[in-house]
Formats: sequence, structure tokens, C-alpha cells
Amino acid sequence: MTQPRRSPRGPDRKRDPERTRERLLEAALVEFGEHGYAGARISAIARRAGVNQQLISYYFDGKEGLFKALQSRWRDTSAQANDPGRGLADVVAEFLRINADNRPWARMLIWGGLADSTPDDEPFFLGMVDDLRRRQEAGEISADLDPAHLMLLLFGAVLAPTVVPHVARQFTGLDPESDEFRETYAAQLRLVIARLGEPG
Repeated sequence: MTQPRRSPRGPDRKRDPERTRERLLEAALVEFGEHGYAGARISAIARRAGVNQQLISYYFDGKEGLFKALQSRWRDTSAQANDPGRGLADVVAEFLRINADNRPWARMLIWGGLADSTPDDEPFFLGMVDDLRRRQEAGEISADLDPAHLMLLLFGAVLAPTVVPHVARQFTGLDPESDEFRETYAAQLRLVIARLGEPG
């Protein structure tokens, strides 16, 4: 049963609410990224943020609400990157950049897969498949490719340098966090994506 939300007391009452929410979200992203949803602790998130633990319940209604707020933030970031006016190669390159610059997001996602215990976000992922289907109908992707499986392939390709950097390093001889790797890998992904529009 959800506990009633209590107003913060003392010094916490004087804090800027938006700044406090932002600090909690940043701390939660790191904590979820390091320990997964199941392993993350509210007390650790509050400690990282430097705020009273009760503020998590006050602002987010608990751990699940905090996690869902992060999911919502990722959906907003994703929507900006996945501009329908951009070509698919540009969209994939942008997601590659976002993942490289925001490693905790990728780690949080991977923890969800390992533990299979995070709150569901199926509509978001189905929307990504629908976007590929629209691109296919517009002729950007060959008709003989299945959008769901193609989305999985592209998703994995974008995550790979962040999730298995040691493998990326061994395959390419480049540091996956270097500009050289990012530029080379993005260029190769562009070449692969250009082939997706060719007839099978």
C-alpha cells in the first residue's frame, strides 16, 4: 500500500523543488545503473543526492515512481533523437552518441535485462518498431526486412560499444570511448544502414 506523501521538513522545505528533483533523478540514474532496479536502495539514492530520504516519496511516490520518471526522461530524449525528418542513419548515429555520453542509461537497461525485474515499458519499444515500419512504408528500408528484428539488430549495434567495450576494443584495436572509434563506427553503421534500402 502506498504511504501518504508527507511535506519535507526543516532545511529540505527551503530547497528549490526542481533542483531537488533533478538531484534525485541524477543520483537514481547512477544507482540504478550500478545496481539495477532490484538492487538499488532508496537510502543510497538519497545519500548520493544529499537529501532526506523522505523526499523520494514526496516527489516520486517511492522507488518505482523514481524509476518511471527516469523512463519518461529517456522517452523524451529518445523522441528528440528520433526525429521523423532525419534519415535512419542520422538517427542511429545520434543514439550512438547519446549512449556514449550517458553510460548509466545503457547500464540501467542491461540490468533490467539481466534481472528481468524492472517496471514494464513495452509501449515505448513497440513505438520504436512502428517507426521502422513507417520508414519501411516510405521506402527507406527494404520490404523484405522485418522491422521488429531489424530494430533489435540496430539496438544491439548502438549499445555494443557501451555494454561490451572490451570486445569492441579487441575487434577494432580502438578505444571505444575515443573520438576515433566513435567516428569510424558511426561511419560503418551508416554504410550498413544505406544497404537496408536496397532490394533483397
